[in-house]
Amino acid sequence: MLEWMGFSDAVAVGWFLFLWVGYTWYADLSSAHARSIGAAMNLRRHAWMMQSLRRDGRIVDSNILGNLLTGVGFFASTTIFVLGGLIAMLGVAEQGAEALSHLPLTQPTQATAWEVKVVCLLVIFIYAFFKFAWAFRLANYCSITVGTMPPAAEHDTPAAIKAANAAARLTSLSGHHFNRGLRAYFFALAALGWLVNPWLFAVMTLGVVIVLYRREFRSHALRALHENA
Repeated sequence: MLEWMGFSDAVAVGWFLFLWVGYTWYADLSSAHARSIGAAMNLRRHAWMMQSLRRDGRIVDSNILGNLLTGVGFFASTTIFVLGGLIAMLGVAEQGAEALSHLPLTQPTQATAWEVKVVCLLVIFIYAFFKFAWAFRLANYCSITVGTMPPAAEHDTPAAIKAANAAARLTSLSGHHFNRGLRAYFFALAALGWLVNPWLFAVMTLGVVIVLYRREFRSHALRALHENA
């Protein structure tokens, strides 16, 4: 184990990885996913594309897709700025560790430890960028697929239904990867606690999981979707 990493650091990192991987499995891959807000929105996406088949011109759908692309593009570009800031932090490791040492509850940190912690943040945000970039491309593919839909007069043909299903699947996949990117942002906020104290890092990670669970499985938004299904 690295010299700078003590028992508390190892426990906090293991706890962080366990909760992130465990929550991702629970929210996205387990049977509980069917009760999540993501699953509810996938049903709405499919209904949206079925309705789109009946519209001529599909200006409304183009506007909605444009808004989705703008939102995903915003987070992708923002992540680039975050990565630039983190890279700059690597160049001031000693100054950063010294400045941080004056904060309450801060554990004394070596410059090497500071650099490793910042690199961990870099890895998280690089992962988030790839998720946002892929979500952006999928939303773009969905826009093209919507553009290939037959006219409204042919909305009930097999080809039209197949195109609508493909568009719904693409926008669902885009939402899935966008959600993974946002989730990485939440866990990156928890990882910031590691710069102060490993136990704060562990507590913040648990707090992030609780917030994510409440928003994806117990939120008023999810209740509203079910009430108006």
